[in-house]
Amino acid sequence: MHKRIFFGGVHPPTHKSITKDKPIKQASLPKRITLPLYRQIGKPSKAIVRPGDYVQVGTKVAQAEGFISSSVHSPVSGKVAGIEPANHPILGKSVSVIIESDGRQEICAGILQKAPLLDIDSLSPEKIIEAITEAGIVGMGGACFPTHVKLSPAKGKKIDTLIINGAECEPYLTCDHRLMLERPKDILTGVLILCKALRVKNCIIAIEDNKPDAIEAIRSVILSEAKNLASDSSGRSFGPQNDMCCVVSLPTKYPQGGEKQLIKTLLAKEVPSAGLPFDVGVVVHNVATALAVYEAVVLNKPLYERVVTVSGDCIKEPGNLLVKIGMPIEDLIKDCAGLVKEPLKVIFGGPMMGISQWTLDAPVLKGTSGVLFLSKDAVSQDSESVCIRCGGCVRVCPAGLEPTNIYYQAVKRKFNLAKEHNALDCIECGACSFECPAKLDLVGMIKYAKQLVSRGQV
Repeated sequence: MHKRIFFGGVHPPTHKSITKDKPIKQASLPKRITLPLYRQIGKPSKAIVRPGDYVQVGTKVAQAEGFISSSVHSPVSGKVAGIEPANHPILGKSVSVIIESDGRQEICAGILQKAPLLDIDSLSPEKIIEAITEAGIVGMGGACFPTHVKLSPAKGKKIDTLIINGAECEPYLTCDHRLMLERPKDILTGVLILCKALRVKNCIIAIEDNKPDAIEAIRSVILSEAKNLASDSSGRSFGPQNDMCCVVSLPTKYPQGGEKQLIKTLLAKEVPSAGLPFDVGVVVHNVATALAVYEAVVLNKPLYERVVTVSGDCIKEPGNLLVKIGMPIEDLIKDCAGLVKEPLKVIFGGPMMGISQWTLDAPVLKGTSGVLFLSKDAVSQDSESVCIRCGGCVRVCPAGLEPTNIYYQAVKRKFNLAKEHNALDCIECGACSFECPAKLDLVGMIKYAKQLVSRGQV
């Protein structure tokens, strides 16, 4: 039994009932795809196609440049219309490969043609990481950090535990929930592949207790597949509560899904300030990432589509869609039968950590877990007042920070003091802003301070 210690956190309304029972359905084929060469972290990839080139489904259109970078593949067949600055949901603008679909969906040679993998033990960690790198897989929980980097710890970093994040703690989002219900066997195969790549024997699959059906689905597959998926090199079985892998039900709380919070809750280990999970012998991957790993290694399928929750009180028929990467928001609206009222905010991700959009032309990214359309009735429009020193933000901060101190240091442009108060340890979860009775934009100002500190502009 794993010792659990609890951090702060909050309990916002989940709004998950809107889509949690909606099976995944295929989104329509977009006429135009926009594939940014720059995500939001690391180096941009380099375009290897030119305007006028014909591409197929799975064609690599941009090559990773450097270690912290990822390749980009076309999700459609058609013609490269341009390589130029285009709207980006996080950066505003980014040079992108723009493809006009011909509607035929011709598949690149070798894609989706590999025989199903039966013997994971025959794969070497190096071959697994090579396949993941080639497929352009990144973290699909939102950060878009290249997966092959997480599978390649620095020399001297001994990894002993893999955590698979199925918490999905953000309100509204249910894409991971549906994947665990509909594709548990494939996810479990991806988990085994990740274990092999990391050379670890211990794996924890962590799921919040508001998803009992997902917990049961994963546990059932582990039991039923115990004979085929089971033995590692030491002969131990792959079961729900043994040394190699256990499924843990977590209390529902936000931000339960933060990787540092998961590590603290499950293992009673604290990632040091400015440190990484590597530093405590742990790697965390999202369940959707595990599925993408399965598809890359077993099916030779690059990451060119993902499941996205489309929800909010403005959408007529909310749901979970299998969406081509690069599809514009506007097309998602059509696939969900349109709008029933005018949205005040359109958000990429969840309402706590998501990014508000300024155009419906922004494309879905590899890390886009949801797109929310929220009216004025669903969005707080309270004005800021004066801090009453209640200490609520301190109590709920999962990183153990003093958000109001960092906030006022940022307001006064005393960014060196913000750095001394560990602004860089903020995970930008928004729990402080949610809890604040004065409605201070705590997380917004802390983000601002972090950006200037990390860029060395203080």
